[in-house]
Amino acid sequence: MSLKERIIAESQRLGIDKIGFASAEPFTHLEASLKEQKAKGHTSGFEHPVIEERIYPERTFENPQTIIAIALAYPTKIKEKVPRDEKRGMFARASWGIDYHDVLRDRLDKLIDFIKRQAESMEEGAEWRFAPQVDTGELVDVAAAQRAGLGFIGRNGLLITEEFGSFVYLGEIVTNIAFAPDEEVPFGCGECTRCITACPTKALLGDGRMNAQRCLSYQTQTKGMMPEAYRKKMHNVIYGCDICQLVCPYNRGKDAHFHEEMEPEVESVYPKLKPMLSMSNKAFKAQFGHLSGSWRGKKPLQRNAIIALANVGDRSALPEIWRCATEDVRPVIRATAYWAIGQLGVKEPEVWVSRLQECQLLDLEEEAQNELGPAIDRLQAVIDKQGNNTNE
Repeated sequence: MSLKERIIAESQRLGIDKIGFASAEPFTHLEASLKEQKAKGHTSGFEHPVIEERIYPERTFENPQTIIAIALAYPTKIKEKVPRDEKRGMFARASWGIDYHDVLRDRLDKLIDFIKRQAESMEEGAEWRFAPQVDTGELVDVAAAQRAGLGFIGRNGLLITEEFGSFVYLGEIVTNIAFAPDEEVPFGCGECTRCITACPTKALLGDGRMNAQRCLSYQTQTKGMMPEAYRKKMHNVIYGCDICQLVCPYNRGKDAHFHEEMEPEVESVYPKLKPMLSMSNKAFKAQFGHLSGSWRGKKPLQRNAIIALANVGDRSALPEIWRCATEDVRPVIRATAYWAIGQLGVKEPEVWVSRLQECQLLDLEEEAQNELGPAIDRLQAVIDKQGNNTNE
């Protein structure tokens, strides 16, 4: 067996679902697009900041020859039944199970260890070097995976594989070992535009790129105020968004349960919303710390939980939301709570208008001021409408 064949066999033994080999030539075809996206403000800010290092592997790795790309398939359905005891939020499927960064790094490190063991019996092996990357590395993961033949980049900007659709995590190893490259998979979307049509914020540009600032996944990960235009579109998904995946024909029926670490727990990925509002740091870490969706910390998820409670119309949460509005010291949480009260307080508008008007006497931060007035106006409009109906 050749070294490449031995690596492929070992990858299967390690539970790597797809592997491919690509040239480490520069990704010059990405340069104009990446620069345009940045100039237009369409990037999320989570990407590697230096465009040249995303395009030219040699900028961060001496004498790169090959990119070994891997994919791990993740589940799309939960094995346990989700209780209907009270209103729950949801994490998008890509954040289920143990943080995929850790799982991918484990597989990449084990694969590198295997190649290093092979090097011991080969004269040139002493010169071999490796640089694993996962998600936050320099290279564009989907571009590397596409070049390595793992799949094609769909109109939603995600890698679509034949076996698992787009429900895969991607990682790669840059190495100075020269391997024969695998063939790329041709574009397979045809005339289909279902993902573009389904995107609730029209974030997809139609050519595999997106305005990341408009993507709900990005919006759920920000730490400041979520613009009002996105709040109701969240529904009860408090982290991420996978709508563009769920409507994709290539994803129909795809549900891989190959990796125990990726199996979701109900209370982690479908959490009760109300308890999240008063959750301690210790409790947050215990319930969510293993998820990739916890990487931004507690505040964004608590903000999103308040929005989700308003979206699902859970008026039983008003006492907890009022506590956030009056006792929480974080301006974003207080301001979001004011907005939610304006949404949920419509059954008792006089009560909530009175309470919110008392808050106007406080020395409030700008975020809170911006939400408090509109919340009062919304509830006052309900009162006025009820009065008009009575007069009629």
